[in-house]
Order: sequence, then structure tokens, then C-alpha cells
Amino acid sequence: MIKNHISIIVLLILAMLVSCDEPDTIVTNIVHPDGSVTRKILMRNTKNIFNKAELQLPFDSTWKVIDSMEVSSKGDTTWIKRAEKLFKNVEDINFEYENDSSVNGKMTRLAGFSKKFKWFNTQYRYSESIDKLIPSGYSVRDFLTDEDIDYYYSPDYMKFNMENGVDSIKFKVLADSIDKKSEKWIIGNIASLWIDEFSRLTESTAGTELSKESLKSREDELAAIIDSDKDIFDSLWTANVLFKKFIGEADAIKFKTEADSAMSVAFEKFLADIRNYSVRIVMPGRLIATNGYIDSTRNPLWPVKSDFILTDQYEMWAESKTTNVWAWIVSGLFLVFVATGIILKKM
Repeated sequence: MIKNHISIIVLLILAMLVSCDEPDTIVTNIVHPDGSVTRKILMRNTKNIFNKAELQLPFDSTWKVIDSMEVSSKGDTTWIKRAEKLFKNVEDINFEYENDSSVNGKMTRLAGFSKKFKWFNTQYRYSESIDKLIPSGYSVRDFLTDEDIDYYYSPDYMKFNMENGVDSIKFKVLADSIDKKSEKWIIGNIASLWIDEFSRLTESTAGTELSKESLKSREDELAAIIDSDKDIFDSLWTANVLFKKFIGEADAIKFKTEADSAMSVAFEKFLADIRNYSVRIVMPGRLIATNGYIDSTRNPLWPVKSDFILTDQYEMWAESKTTNVWAWIVSGLFLVFVATGIILKKM
């Protein structure tokens, strides 16, 4: 039996929303020219509870930690925890990720740094990437337009400002459209994951008509069945109605246990226990390129959310450059030397 199944709509909401029990967390990576990184974690919570096993990012006794609190004009108290540590290189950051035992330890994260000398300037690149949790899943980008994608990945405060600004109607319509397309993305992945698991469970007992290849060829049909009854999905699936519609009454009765188990696995994979946070990167010199969103500090910022990394690799990167003043001085002196030589030769 499937226990405590949620509907497709509730699944979508759970995937998008941040738990109220989580501290609002932002990690700032201050990248230095030598490749070292000062990492700062700022956590804000309405309760003075910061359980390390439940936090979005790891820190330990090697970090400098400061606790404080703020009281608003309305009397609301916010508890604040700040943690800071200097990493000598990105390999040290990656080592900490590899040994992360916190709630987000299941995420495969990798930091990268490169430095290129170009005489008059030096260019830097810093990145952090997170591997997708469902390697076989369909990318959300396949369901969204370029405009949708830009809005979809925007930080929450930017979405709030857009939906409450001068073009509020436009962005509210856009948000509703993205929600509907995201439903299609979720349903398509649920259908695909169900077929993968159901095929595995029945490969030695089912006939060729229930083989993985056969079911995969009908994947869109299963997705359409789920979509047409998504508002009452739980009850119809429990009553075996949807399964019978897709596979026929005889096989639906015979493989009911396997079908329920496969659907449970599909839902569990989409309900990954990932705690949301944000990443900011402060680069040396002048920022020249990034795929992030420029925040109020004039630095790139990225939200990290569970739905962003389910079926897509999520990369955050920024590039900058610094001017090599000494190179300009040397070049200037060389030109003066050459010019002087030419003048003296002509005299």
C-alpha cells in the first residue's frame, strides 16, 4: 500500500517552498588573488536554535563563530549566527564538502578556481557546482522558455519585487505559467521514475509487454493519465483505477504491490531532503562576467533550492580581472627606451 501519498500539486508546493524551521542562510565566498577563500556563513532564525546536523552548510570548531540577536521595532527577535574561516585553496573547501555530515551532505558539491596572467591584467574565475540528484531525470529547462528560466532561477526577493512592482500583473502571470509548466516537468519525471523502478521490480515475472522498453515507449501516455487526474491522484491510485487504465485490469491486480512500491520510490526521489540557502561570490578586482544575479552589495548571488538540483547540474560562477600596474609601468618604460633609442640614432 502507498502510505501518506501527497498529490502532484502539493508535491510541487513542497518542492518550491522553504521550510519555516530552517534558518535563512547565505554563504559568502571572498576570493583572494592567490586562490585562498574567506568563507562567511550568515544564519538568521526566529528561534535561538541552530542544530548543526540540520544546517545547510557545515562548520566546526576550526571556524570563528559569533552569536548575536536583533529586536525589530515591532518587538520581534531574530537570532543571528556568523561563522568565518579562511581556506588556503578550493581543495580545502572540497575536502570539507566531501566530509560533510550535515543534512545537505548528500549533495555532491565542487568548488573551482583558476587564474590567468595576461600581462596587462590577470583574470580570475571561481565556481561552485552541484551535481543533479536524479541522473536520469528530465531537465526543467526542457519545459521552460528562456524568459521562464531567468525568472525561475531568480532569488526570492527579486521575485517578490517583480510581482509587487510596476509590472506586477505581467510577473504574476509569468509565475502562474511557470507553475503549470513545472507541474508537467514533475509529472513527466514521476512517470519516468515509476517505469524505471517498476521494470526493475518485475523484470523476472512480467512479460515482454511490461518490459522497460515497452513501458518507456508509453511514458507520455502514463504522464497524461496522471495529469488528467492529478487533483484526486491519491485516491485513484490507491483504488488501482489509474494503474488499470494504463496497464489493464489483470496485470494491475497481479502487480499492485510492485506498482505501489515503484510509485513510493518515484515520489521519495522527488522529495529529496535538501535545505535551501544562498551563495554570494566576491571576486578580486572588477567583475567581468557571471551567471548569477547582482544583489544589493553589487556582487553575484545565487539561490540554492532542491528543485534546482533534482534533474539539472547547478553551476554558480563569476569571473573578474585586476590590472597589473607594474606591467603598464614596464611597458611604458620600454616604449620610452625604444623611442629614446630611435631619436638618438637619428641625431
